[in-house]
Amino acid sequence: MNSLDILRREAEKLAMSAFGQPLHKGVPACPGLNLGETVRHVGSGYRRALEWIRLGREPQAGEWQDHPVEGEDPLEFMRSGAEAALEVLSAHDENEPCATWWPDQQNYGFWRRRLAHETTVHRMDVQGAAGIEVGTVADEVAIDGVDEVLALWLGHKLDVLGVRGSRESFVAVQVEDHVWLTRCGPRGASAWRVVDPEDAHVADAQVTAGPMTMYRWLWGRLPDRMVEVVGDHDAIAQLWALLRLATK
Repeated sequence: MNSLDILRREAEKLAMSAFGQPLHKGVPACPGLNLGETVRHVGSGYRRALEWIRLGREPQAGEWQDHPVEGEDPLEFMRSGAEAALEVLSAHDENEPCATWWPDQQNYGFWRRRLAHETTVHRMDVQGAAGIEVGTVADEVAIDGVDEVLALWLGHKLDVLGVRGSRESFVAVQVEDHVWLTRCGPRGASAWRVVDPEDAHVADAQVTAGPMTMYRWLWGRLPDRMVEVVGDHDAIAQLWALLRLATK
């Protein structure tokens, strides 16, 4: 999976989908979010990532441009941010060290992957707001996105936020031959790939779907009826709720 190619392609798709659309159009999958705010958020995210790299630490509010300047088109704000991010990330090998917000991956590869998925998810949001059919992604990209949201957001971001589940539970997440086991509860949350699917027998519940469906469901963009669920529905509801807190 070439994250830079995905980032470049998805940024252009997002821009094309937003072009000429009223900024107030709501994102169906995210009540309260509109097309214009989504475009602005993506443009701000590119700049925040670049500032994190430049400073070698988390940038504080006001240290990066998070809104278009007066008279600047929000779509151009997003596109210029994408161009700047691609320029910087292309100039460095993915294994070259740099500051990130995940201790397990302190290199440019983290930002390549993170911005590729950030752009992909919000491209889908923009297409939904614009009334355009949501374009698919390659299975390889979606499966990597499933791995990222479980390992990075559920397994790391919740701990940073100090958020815990109310009860200990295990939920298996299956996409074709790929299986992850998630654990949520008072001791924190974690997720890991299962080499042998039989090792997931300890799960209280299981969620199964195709690559793109699971990718979108884990990001809160699809309802439960779009995935197959078996077992303890309360365990699945807890996983869902914690993911919403981690990814908001």
